[in-house]
Amino acid sequence: MYAAVVKLMIDPAQAPAAAAVFTTQILPRITSAEGFCSGHWLDPSNGEGLGIVVFETELQARRLAQPTFDWAAPGVTILTVDVRRVAVSLP
Repeated sequence: MYAAVVKLMIDPAQAPAAAAVFTTQILPRITSAEGFCSGHWLDPSNGEGLGIVVFETELQARRLAQPTFDWAAPGVTILTVDVRRVAVSLP
């Protein structure tokens, strides 16, 4: 398994609009993507958000990187998408 670790900045003033786009547009595309296993999104800290999305293969995880995947949402800036092999996974 491979994880795409997504770091992003969220403008607090636009957080409600960003959350709406994430829920209605981005999340359905991620969860229906080939090889999707699980996703975890952490609450922002000082405006920086973090998502960890796990896929079966490295190629599938790399598809979340821009410009391959459109993360466009109001007030959201993608800082990095780092793909790493999952060394250990616990239920």
